[in-house]
Amino acid sequence: MTGSRSTPLRRDARRNRELLVAAARELYAEQGLGAPLDEIARRAGVGNATLYRRFPTRGALIEAVFGDSLGGTLRRGEEARAAEDPWEGLVRYLEHIFEGLAADRGSNDLMTTGIPDIPSLDALKVHHHETVSLLLARARDRGAVRADVVVEDLLFALAALGRVVPAATAVAPDAWRRQLHLLLAALRPAPTAPPLPSPPLTPGQLTEVLNALGGESVRP
Repeated sequence: MTGSRSTPLRRDARRNRELLVAAARELYAEQGLGAPLDEIARRAGVGNATLYRRFPTRGALIEAVFGDSLGGTLRRGEEARAAEDPWEGLVRYLEHIFEGLAADRGSNDLMTTGIPDIPSLDALKVHHHETVSLLLARARDRGAVRADVVVEDLLFALAALGRVVPAATAVAPDAWRRQLHLLLAALRPAPTAPPLPSPPLTPGQLTEVLNALGGESVRP
């Protein structure tokens, strides 16, 4: 008797989880990752208690929604590292990243806002830093990047550009492509380019900047 009752409960729990993930995906795309959890539960047609039982933290729900796409981006980073031409590998990889940033507000928040309790996101950010650093260094060694550019310069500029992508996309969907390539063009060596006027951010300073960037928009 007990066994016959447990199976439908497990099926209901699985269905509720699917409804919550689907509702969260829709609302995150519309409103960003700060979408109210109560509204996610309402759209899924379940109670708040069910949401918190399935996903005790906001980070757990976000990971359920975006886990597959985070894994896909990590794989694209591996492909970029294996590219024969490091500059082309870097360009293709960053285009993939920005396609994700332009896809919807939730995806942009995911990559440009500090959010705790998302292990796959933490792993991707470490991998992303390593990928950009490795490809930039290889391209610089080949003379494809100016000698005074370091990874902190590029990551700082990418973060700044990434935050305006949603607003730009609403006006012109492909506007980010022009701006990304203008940014990348500035990395290329040029005989008449003057030296950069101040030292780059240290890794610690860059971390402080990125952690503060939009950090209040997504609460745990």
